[in-house]
Amino acid sequence: MARPVGSNSVEKTLAVLDALGDHERIADIVVATGLHKSTVHRILQDFARLGFVRVTERGTYEGGPRILRLAGRVLARTDAAERAAPELHALQERCGGTVHFAVLDGDEAVYVAKVEGNKPYRMASRIGMAVPLHCTAIGKAALAELPEDEVRALLRRAPPHARTPATIADPDRLVEHLRAVRDRGWAVDEEENEAGVRCVGAAVADHTRRVIGAVSVSQLVADVAGRAPVELGPEVAATARAISRLLGAPG
Repeated sequence: MARPVGSNSVEKTLAVLDALGDHERIADIVVATGLHKSTVHRILQDFARLGFVRVTERGTYEGGPRILRLAGRVLARTDAAERAAPELHALQERCGGTVHFAVLDGDEAVYVAKVEGNKPYRMASRIGMAVPLHCTAIGKAALAELPEDEVRALLRRAPPHARTPATIADPDRLVEHLRAVRDRGWAVDEEENEAGVRCVGAAVADHTRRVIGAVSVSQLVADVAGRAPVELGPEVAATARAISRLLGAPG
């Protein structure tokens, strides 16, 4: 029996995509969605053109390379967040601030886990939010572990811009700043992404030693009970190393 499908194009497209999980023949997808055959065929052709669907030699349809890559990224994020959860909660209990874990996604990082701090204030961040790399502790910690030529290539693709007066928006200055981050082992966002907010972050690697993201602690600059970056840095770095080991990183 066909499931009810809304009239707008997004709902129709998603209905066809959902039906592809159980069916590969266009006739079966038509029955499953209740859509006209011409509509299903058009949507499948668009999917095929974009790489989300592959047309087999038999004329049936199956998941294409782009949908497989997307599924792999989503599963990897979920797995990483689940494995990191105990360490993230332990870090929050020790430091009191809000703890984030984000993974790299192109020229940004995406929050996959958040543990609220036991403070009278809340951070505006949310799981699934994308953040820039050049002005966040998470982003700078991850960038600092990449080869310098990769960093400069990224900065050309996504030129750094000033989000606050404290943002390092000059690429050469930022590269020099990242060298200090790499030597120290942790990064500080001193109101560079959001006025009034200070974050300390450290990079996380996977079993291939590849940097996949970073963990951070955020607190308000005005929080008199907050811990100084020089105190938080080594603790955040230790948590990042522990998460990396959980993800299979050697050493």
